[in-house]
Amino acid sequence: MLSFSSKALLLAATCGIAVAAQPAVAQAMSPEGQVATPVTDQQQTAAAPGVAAESTEADLASGDIVVTAQKRSERLQDVPLAVSVISGEALSSTGAPGLDGAVALVPALNFQKSGTTLNQSLFLRGVGTTTFSIAGEPSVSSVVDGVVFARTGEAFSDLVDIERMEVLRGPQGTLFGKNASAGVVNIITKQPTRDFGGYVEGSYFTGGDEARVRGALNIPISDTLLTRFTGFYSRFDGNIRNDAFGGRRVNGYEHFGGRVQLKWMPSDATTIAIIADYHKNDDDCCAEVIGTGPLNGAGVGITSPISAVLPTPRGDETRRINQNLITRTQEEGYGASVQIDTELGTQTVTSITAYREFSNTEIRDGDFLAAPYVGFNQLHDVGPQTGDTFTQELRLTSPSRQFLSYVVGLYYSRAASERTFGRSVVNCNAATAPTTLIPCGSAGAPATTNPFGVATFGSIFQNIAAFSQFTANFTDRFRFIGGVRYTTDQLNVWHSRATTLAGPGVNANFDQGVFDRYNALLAGGATPAAAQTGAVAASNGIAWRGKTTNDNWSGKASLQFDVSDDVVAYGGWTRGYKGPAFNVFYNLNSNGTNVIAPETSDSYEIGLKNTLFDGALTLNLAAFYAKYDNFQANNPDLVAGVVVTRFTNAGEVSTRGVEADIALRLMDDLSISGGVAYTDAKVDQFFQAPGAPVTAIIPAGTSLPFAPKWKGSLGMDYRLRTGGAFDVFLGAQGNYQSKQLALFSPDAVQRRLGTIDGYGLVNLSAGVGDQDDRFRLTFQVRNLFDQSYAAAIQNGGPANAYRYQIPRDADRYYGVTGRVNF
Repeated sequence: MLSFSSKALLLAATCGIAVAAQPAVAQAMSPEGQVATPVTDQQQTAAAPGVAAESTEADLASGDIVVTAQKRSERLQDVPLAVSVISGEALSSTGAPGLDGAVALVPALNFQKSGTTLNQSLFLRGVGTTTFSIAGEPSVSSVVDGVVFARTGEAFSDLVDIERMEVLRGPQGTLFGKNASAGVVNIITKQPTRDFGGYVEGSYFTGGDEARVRGALNIPISDTLLTRFTGFYSRFDGNIRNDAFGGRRVNGYEHFGGRVQLKWMPSDATTIAIIADYHKNDDDCCAEVIGTGPLNGAGVGITSPISAVLPTPRGDETRRINQNLITRTQEEGYGASVQIDTELGTQTVTSITAYREFSNTEIRDGDFLAAPYVGFNQLHDVGPQTGDTFTQELRLTSPSRQFLSYVVGLYYSRAASERTFGRSVVNCNAATAPTTLIPCGSAGAPATTNPFGVATFGSIFQNIAAFSQFTANFTDRFRFIGGVRYTTDQLNVWHSRATTLAGPGVNANFDQGVFDRYNALLAGGATPAAAQTGAVAASNGIAWRGKTTNDNWSGKASLQFDVSDDVVAYGGWTRGYKGPAFNVFYNLNSNGTNVIAPETSDSYEIGLKNTLFDGALTLNLAAFYAKYDNFQANNPDLVAGVVVTRFTNAGEVSTRGVEADIALRLMDDLSISGGVAYTDAKVDQFFQAPGAPVTAIIPAGTSLPFAPKWKGSLGMDYRLRTGGAFDVFLGAQGNYQSKQLALFSPDAVQRRLGTIDGYGLVNLSAGVGDQDDRFRLTFQVRNLFDQSYAAAIQNGGPANAYRYQIPRDADRYYGVTGRVNF
């Protein structure tokens, strides 16, 4: 069998004959200010980040939306794949500083909020991956300026000075780096231009004293050397009150950072782009409110003394906590990339080299109380994590105006992460649960113990791929798009946990000695439970290590037919792939060291893209079906009395549905845009996890988490030209989604209590600005009807109560934004 390094050499030698594909069906969301990105003169002459410039860009008409979903700049309506395009201005208008703001504008996109950005996830068409494992990867890949981010959390920082965001639905791995089995969020920042200028923008929002300042400065050093500098600062006190700290607001943030871009054109044939960025986030986020009272296993309320110290539970309207540790995340990230585009005859050679570092420290109150009590332990977690990623992409792109056009290339990625996770417990449990609340350390309380455990664990993902895509233009109207990608993955993991004192919430030691003794006991006939218990004494302080490799062929085949100049029909099949994983986290035991097999999918899609009434109306329709084998997912589990998640190959799941996007320009200054998606994502067959009971199987037909069946959005932008010094700008945006499952559990009661009700939001804006757009002042009201909702629901609160994540937009608030362009 070839070694990993041998495979790399083989791929390099065979790149020239590799063939792969990944077109993209695009769906516009607005022809002007709301979502769409029209082509500009600058875009017609400069390459977008991550793609090679083409002479055919000059043929694009002003007002056309340009996307790079197929690694070349193309008109959105010509791309045979479901793609939603959101402008940077539309992202800013959502009021959310990061990626979660896009969820309101793209019906197929959903987002799981968590206590730290490390555990936040994106879902497309009902499919995504949520895991606490350091050795699991997302199903929806995040790409910024051509660089694939190894961790979804890295892309959740503030999105500032963004040109556009392209949301590609369905498997996209063949062209966009690695492991994008459900889709890609492709972010393109604004690029340096030959004009001196910039902007400064400031915003203030009520409901927590939220303030933001951001700006950019474009400085052309010469005609061939261009620079752009971007900076931002933002802060928010939070939307939840913590009674343990005198009613202090929590779940806020303080962020700052910047980006430097340099574009050098040493010749007419070569462009070199260098981008460096940095951000630092200090979030006291995200504490979960206790949204229900104590419950029994049937979901029926019970009497518990802990109710005396919990804020009154009000479901998703709860806005208070009582926790003596402020749950928060401290994060720092930076990176740099170098992209070189050079013409080689009629071809374009592109090289993108990138390096990133990322650190994230999670501090978490895991007992959700202000003090330890008899029967209710105090559980506090601190988990610093660091990581670095190196990626290299080399690509050859042919001209598009020929019978056989193609993109071929090589890709390499190495992503390393390491975490040290400490759990401290204060315990004074009694043999019999008391009927009154007794603080630990008080008279009559049992003796207090302080179990403590610390684990150090990590992972190294290495990924190498050869890819290509070709389009055979049989006629001016009919073409075949196909391709294939060969991927080889290697994953190395390690884990070592030491416990100073055994006790509830703190697992015993686990390392190589425990693992070896566990296997020896199993071989001797012991049950897994007995082997686990008997192996603990064999701890030797040497980290357990695991390794897995995998090879995969993935690709696509589709047909595209231009019914007319304004109507494009397409249909095809795509094979998706996500590499192997391990469930490596603090509570790892010997029985959880199995390899999680790669996830694969077969996706089918047909679509019709219509541009009608001389471009005034865009109507795009798509229908899809995708089946996922060895679906990687979390299952709730109980370890040492703490609710955790078991990351496994859950089984077979599928998603099917229809999507429609519409963009209507009624007049030059009035545009309406919207979209609707029906998605039926569900379990087909669930596997029994290794060592798990039969009762842990999620029934067939169960909805996948964060997959509402119906979701839609509608927006309007209008500019009233007064003929005087100032114009008036009006905007409205609404979105709705039906109920969705947040707690993916085999227990029907937990699924019922972990379901987020359907909700709708309406946002309004009004502003004034001069005719030349040198300045604008905009007023907003977010969540006009004060619709409360939860972003996530989990079990495992005190006395089996349920915990709710309450997002910023679950309350009505107001804002004002001023912007000066120069």
